[in-house]
Amino acid sequence: MAMSPSLVQRLFTPARRAHLDQLVSLVRPDPIARFDAVPAEDLARLDVLVTGWGAPRLDAAALARMPRLRAVVHTAGSTQHLIDPVAWERPDFIVTTAAQANAVPVAEYSLAQILLAGKRTLARTAEHRRHRGTAAAWRTDVGGGNYGATVGLIGASRIGRLVAQLLKPFDLHVLIADPCITAAEATELGAEHVDLPALFSLSHVVSLHAPDVPSTRGMVSRELLARMPDGATFINTARPALVDEEALRSELVSGRLCAVLDVHDGLAPEDPLWDVPTVEITPHIAGSLGNELHRMAEMALADLARIVAGDEPLHPVDPRRLAVTA
Repeated sequence: MAMSPSLVQRLFTPARRAHLDQLVSLVRPDPIARFDAVPAEDLARLDVLVTGWGAPRLDAAALARMPRLRAVVHTAGSTQHLIDPVAWERPDFIVTTAAQANAVPVAEYSLAQILLAGKRTLARTAEHRRHRGTAAAWRTDVGGGNYGATVGLIGASRIGRLVAQLLKPFDLHVLIADPCITAAEATELGAEHVDLPALFSLSHVVSLHAPDVPSTRGMVSRELLARMPDGATFINTARPALVDEEALRSELVSGRLCAVLDVHDGLAPEDPLWDVPTVEITPHIAGSLGNELHRMAEMALADLARIVAGDEPLHPVDPRRLAVTA
């Protein structure tokens, strides 16, 4: 195993740890935090690495010390930061990911925030507090609502697709902007395929689900944000690098737009966004936490079992799609 030492017990219940021990013979009982700290004879015996958050990078030097390594079973999502491209030069090399399991809580969080944004919860809560004790605190003529409202999803990623499916039972008009899918595929997801300018112009709520790859960085530009209707809400559970943060800050501090920011790696303690009542800032809680980690462990163990049995895993990483997937 290669991951943060504190992660193992959170990922694997005693029963799941027992299952892991049934499937493989662990070279070391504790997870590896640094490959250069492991004796060469131990690394030379490895056939499979079970990795997770906090795993050291599998670079060319580490790979050279693992001549038998044929599979990496990742208990989390993205593997690009973890595995050097040279690894794919090995014949029949397999990498699996639990990204689909991690997508579930992100989609659930997004669904909840989209529905709350439709009720204009952030703005109405701020107004309610501001006018507490007066008749103005109970205004009902403030618009909003989730009947016939338009929701825009940026990206038909694993998460974007799950969000679209979760939105199907509601009386919403869902738009999807993604150059990698067709109009017919969007229709199957219960959505209308549009370009980004149309999505930002028409949506009461915009939820970002695109991967962090070179082609998407900065894609949510000042011009696109300016197209959003007054009082609309922007939700980011993806990555801050995809957004022109200065432009977003300007729109939010002015009060013209609302936002739910679950990702904000560079938000300084003195940033004015912390004090904007119509901005909800959460500490990256949309992804798997607590008992949701067990879902990722189960997915990883299922793929490990198939690899050990000589079968194709259910959730392989496709090296041909690395340019468009996180």
